[in-house]
Parts: sequence; C-alpha cells; structure tokens
Amino acid sequence: MDAPTIYQTLHDQIDQVVKGQYNAIRKLLAAFVAGGHVLLEDLPGTGKTTLAKTLALSLAARFHRIQFTPDLLPSDILGVSIFDQQQQQFHFHAGPIFTEVLLVDEINRASPRTQSALLEAMAEGQVSIDGKQHLLSPHFFVIATQNPVEFHGTYPLPEAQMDRFAMRFSLGYISPEEETLLLDSFQAESNPLEKLKACFAIDELQSLKSQVQQVHISPELKRYIVDLVRSSREMEGVMLGASPRASLALMRISQALAAFDNLDYVTPEHIQEIAVDVIAHRLKLDNQARFNGLDEYALVRDMIQRIAVPQ
Repeated sequence: MDAPTIYQTLHDQIDQVVKGQYNAIRKLLAAFVAGGHVLLEDLPGTGKTTLAKTLALSLAARFHRIQFTPDLLPSDILGVSIFDQQQQQFHFHAGPIFTEVLLVDEINRASPRTQSALLEAMAEGQVSIDGKQHLLSPHFFVIATQNPVEFHGTYPLPEAQMDRFAMRFSLGYISPEEETLLLDSFQAESNPLEKLKACFAIDELQSLKSQVQQVHISPELKRYIVDLVRSSREMEGVMLGASPRASLALMRISQALAAFDNLDYVTPEHIQEIAVDVIAHRLKLDNQARFNGLDEYALVRDMIQRIAVPQ
C-alpha cells in the first residue's frame, strides 16, 4: 500500500474521534513515521490524551500512560529488579516505558531526576538498568504534554531534554461547528474510542517508514535546512540555538510530509510547514529579548522570511 493511502486512512480514522485537528494529526503522523517524538503544549481539555489514545488504537499498538507527579521515581518509569528468594536471583520487572506509544502526561510536573529517565530511551531506543541495556520497541514513540500557563509546582524541561523532541506544537481550540460535531459524537455513544477498530497493525507501518526514507531531498534543500538551523544560533537575543539534531528532524519530517502528499521529493514548502515546530522549542532567549516581547515562534517565522529559498 502506498504512503498517501496509508496516511489518509490513518488520518480519517483519527479524525473520527479528534475533531477539527487536521494539521495536528498531520504533524503527529509525520513525526511518528520519521522516528521523532512530540511535545504537545496546550491548555487542558483540548484533546491531547485522546489524540494519543486514538493513534495507538488505530495501529493496534501497545499504549501506556504515565501521569508525571513530583513524587514519581525513575524506577516507576523504567522498571525495577526484584529479588526472588526461591531462585536466589534478581528478576527485572519492566516499567511502562516498554511500550510502543507512550503518553507522558504533564511532563514538567516530575523532578528533573525523573524527567531524565526518558533521555536515553528517546535518543537511543533503549534503557540502561543495573548495568544492562534493554531494547525498546522499534516503533517506540513518546507523546508528552505540558500546560503552558500553569507553572506552580513544575520543573521546566532543560535544554537537553527539549532537544530530544522532534517537534513541539499545540492543538488549540476547535471551531464552534467542530465542537458541535464533537458533542454529537459523544451524545450518540458514551465514548467514540470504545468502538474504534485498528485500521493497521503497527508492524505494517514499516512499509510507510521505508517509503518515507526513499523520498528524495536535493543537496540545495539540505543546505537550506542547514542554513535555517545555523541561523537560529546567530540571531540577536538567542543564547542557545538549535542543534544538528534539529536539522535531522527537519529533513526526516519534511520527507514524511512529501510522502503523504504523494511526492517522491521534498519541496521548500514542506520544510517551511514544520520549521517553527521543529526549531522554536530548541531556542533559549536572553532576558533582554524576552523583556522586549520577543518569543521563539516569532523569531523562527522571521528567520524563514529572511533565509533565501533555493530555486
């Protein structure tokens, strides 16, 4: 099955439950097939958890949800070795990180020590416990959430962890018409998720991932990506710019978008479509820039306007 058909089938399936989020679903699926992880920063009740659950159900994927709280420990995520007195040896009991779709709810409410338990898993697809490496699923995908306006009792994510997320974006509120459709769907049945059936097995997504990797991206567009990312390191008011990991994410996700659009090559528009979501969260502004009312999103949008597009 070709990439546009797989994408459209998945998109339509998710759209049955998560109303009015065309762009968010497109970005989420692009990050997933590109092997990235996503940070959803939005207000409560906008559908973040529902979006994650719907993706997992649509792919018959294993799904775990972890509610991050200040008292959560790394072992609550990774697992723990327990001594068996009869066999006189330790047995490892896997934690919820051993899954395929992992929803980390309110990631900034756990301590930095607990947040750091995700770093190796997100970067290398494995976790190290008691000196042993345990491989995660090849489809391991983290969807983390945080509330952008509630900071009481939170621990801001350090730059190293923000860099592990391929994209950060918001869902936002849907239109009145779409919200009415949402009410209709929940009036007809208690929860649309209960009747949702998988349209693919998650292993079938390997075909889609292979097609994405084969999408051509010209040397000129690769240099365009590098110029965008390097420009973020040289902008006035930016203390820390985007890393080369941002360049990789920008290339891979733009390849996924091109495949979704039934193209075998990337266009500048694909790169520009997700540049803000890939780059902005990796920037750290100095105090003067923030005092002047600047934010990361505006700086990246301005950067896109300034950098010459290859012809």
